[in-house]
Amino acid sequence: MYEIKIMNGHELLKKLRKIAKERRLRFEVVKSHGKGSHSTLKIENNKTTIKDLKKEIGPGLLSKILFQLGIDKKDI
Repeated sequence: MYEIKIMNGHELLKKLRKIAKERRLRFEVVKSHGKGSHSTLKIENNKTTIKDLKKEIGPGLLSKILFQLGIDKKDI
């Protein structure tokens, strides 16, 4: 089983932006589409909600975010 490390929102966005660039996928963060400190993250036709970028994202939530975006855990 592959272990996902805990990271904050900024670290996650940096890694996802790199993956999207390598795969030539459209990457977009829409800050106006979310309540409070939440934002919408879009990679191609997949989207998910990202919480406050300064806070840690636990392994369970990270796994769900990656699933919604169609990214394999091994890529992170």
